[in-house]
Amino acid sequence: MSTTAKTGPDNAGAEDQDLGAAGSQLSTAPVEDAPGVPSLGVIGWARWFWRQLTSMRVALLLLLLLSLGAIPGSLIPQTGIDATKVADFRKAHETLAPVYDKLGLFHVYSSVWFSAIYILLFVSLIGCIVPRTWQFTGQLRGRPPGAPKRLTRLPAYTTWRTETDPERVREAALALLKKRRFRAHLAGDAVAAEKGYVRELGNLVFHIALIVLLIAFAWGQLYKSDGTKLVVEGDGFSNSMLQYDDFKSGSLFSNDDLVPFSFDLKDFKGTYEVSGPNKGTPRTYQARLAYSEGAYGRQKPVTVKVNRPLHIGDAKVYLVSHGYAPVVTVRDGKGRVVYHDAVPLLPLDGNVTSSGVVKVMDGYKNPKGASEQLGFQAFFVPTFGGRASGTMLSRFPALLNPLLAVNAYHGDLGVDSGLPQSVYQLDKKHMKEFKDPQGNLLKKLLKPGQSLTLPNGAGSITFEKDIKEWAGFEVVQEPAGGWALGGAVAAIFGLAASLFIQRRRVWVRAVRGADGVTVVEMAGLGRSESAKVPEELGELAGILYDQAPGAPGDPEAEPDGVSDSDSDAAVAAEGAER
Repeated sequence: MSTTAKTGPDNAGAEDQDLGAAGSQLSTAPVEDAPGVPSLGVIGWARWFWRQLTSMRVALLLLLLLSLGAIPGSLIPQTGIDATKVADFRKAHETLAPVYDKLGLFHVYSSVWFSAIYILLFVSLIGCIVPRTWQFTGQLRGRPPGAPKRLTRLPAYTTWRTETDPERVREAALALLKKRRFRAHLAGDAVAAEKGYVRELGNLVFHIALIVLLIAFAWGQLYKSDGTKLVVEGDGFSNSMLQYDDFKSGSLFSNDDLVPFSFDLKDFKGTYEVSGPNKGTPRTYQARLAYSEGAYGRQKPVTVKVNRPLHIGDAKVYLVSHGYAPVVTVRDGKGRVVYHDAVPLLPLDGNVTSSGVVKVMDGYKNPKGASEQLGFQAFFVPTFGGRASGTMLSRFPALLNPLLAVNAYHGDLGVDSGLPQSVYQLDKKHMKEFKDPQGNLLKKLLKPGQSLTLPNGAGSITFEKDIKEWAGFEVVQEPAGGWALGGAVAAIFGLAASLFIQRRRVWVRAVRGADGVTVVEMAGLGRSESAKVPEELGELAGILYDQAPGAPGDPEAEPDGVSDSDSDAAVAAEGAER
């Protein structure tokens, strides 16, 4: 059995002719009847533009532009994400901010230029996929092409002579190729087979997955919502826009799109490292909730931990922050309670040193009987660790030695002016600070159960022994998140299939020669240069040779003096690799 792999100069002229003929058949360039630039007309230019837009190089260029366009969206503050940072950027860069406004860099993902790139890429991908899908469907319906007249001109080739009938050789080859999952059929005196359609399928899946990702990204941006809510132990939350502390959503999102649910925060528990270099580092944060779906759903218990959100429909409830809410009681000069509640304070460091305010807006009357408002600047440490530059510091985040420092003010809080103000800050423009009999500012460190008495019978504030904790939750709705994940996974598998699977064809011809001996020829052709085609052809030739061994006494049947079938199969594989 002899094997060859012919690509030498003897066939160069014939190959050039074939390539020239193929090039003339595949060319789509317009033929000019006269010298000069042809006049395409409106339809001609439209076709030219469509061909350019749907070409793969333009799709890759648009994908690159989309990636580059997303860079300023991640580096420059965006109005839809954090309007406060945008305002700060405008103040800090008075010259640059107007330029960014004209370029739409404060709202990149909704700008005209980014949307244009996005839509063009979408159209380009569809224009690439649709014709290729029809072409691939036609290939699946059709059969592998018949064998060329001269199999010796193919890059992988092997041949031998056998006394087995040509029909039996072809039947054995057909069965072998089908067993190896080739699409094979008899075509004249040869068997034609093809394999590797998954390569083109993977290519199509990859591009379709890109379209799914684009749609999912657009859908998610238009209908997404993201809100945060601080909940104190014992309080609850209902999923409504009015309940959120901060809320952002897509341009097409409405209140009706919110997933109906509610929950109560039963308990929050945090544990911390108590020794070593990581002392004070949180070990566990978990919030025990009782939630219900819909307006009349039954409450079900659940524990939400960091990176383990609560899933309710399309909504995810994440645990994102934690702090303390000391319970304080404010009384007027006659001992009547005018305020009693847990006051959430915002952490300032890793040891939960916290600050906030207490605002008494209604029900208080000063010793003269006039209605007035009270404000208290509060500073809290869960474990008192001394002072630094006049400021209390906490040395551990757990409640080991809690202290509350308060400064008392009276006057007008400014809440009736109609202007929004933070619940964690005190507007002192129309407030006066209480002073002690010596004329000093009234300040006091309170332990749980202690009180600060206001001068002149103005009342008191008590730091109750009950110290509650609060948890911050982020509620996210991303309706197309699953589609985006599915598209990303499909794109990875499709790209892997298109890169690692090779589409190849194999032909087996068996004809009876003039001397009555059957001549078997096998050849393989791949879509790209790869060592897999010669190797695979050699393996197939070895198996087929066992079923149709070489003719005895034939010099080609025993190359290099080897006569056993296993060695002949090895020679076939070696020849195919050459």
